[in-house]
Amino acid sequence: MDKQLYAFEVKRASRDDVPAIKKITKDAFLKYCEMAGLDYDIEALNETSEDVLNDIETKEVFVVFIDDEPVGAVRIELLDDHEAYLSRFAVKSTQRNNGIGKILMSVVDKVMRENNVKILRLHTGAHVTPLIRFYYGRGFYINSVEHSRGYPRAELIKDYSKQNHFSLD
Repeated sequence: MDKQLYAFEVKRASRDDVPAIKKITKDAFLKYCEMAGLDYDIEALNETSEDVLNDIETKEVFVVFIDDEPVGAVRIELLDDHEAYLSRFAVKSTQRNNGIGKILMSVVDKVMRENNVKILRLHTGAHVTPLIRFYYGRGFYINSVEHSRGYPRAELIKDYSKQNHFSLD
């Protein structure tokens, strides 16, 4: 039986990855808007190549590849007081539900431990059940819900100082 094997690779993003990150982010956030019932005018869909490059230069940005094709990306801003903020967590819509998100979150967890981060925060649509479930399965909990962008956004927190470093898979 001939089985196709896939090679996964996660790497720190470089300038050369800007077009791929921009494309993955747009694809993922179009789906996010659809799931959240939004009008497609959110910040993630309007970022420029310069915005992505700036994030690569100032944040921890990672890209995941399957057989040399970029299929996911994540950005993490390391803050003061052992905190960090996760943004633009994106998996190409045609590659969802095959473990890419878990791979990216494993990298995020590793980076958080290496940088002695105690609290990781992110925001996501409070009514986007698949994302809320995904983050809960990775050890996050809802801290609050706010409406500053015209829809309910949940602030999720992962507290590394109180974790036994397991997930609920």
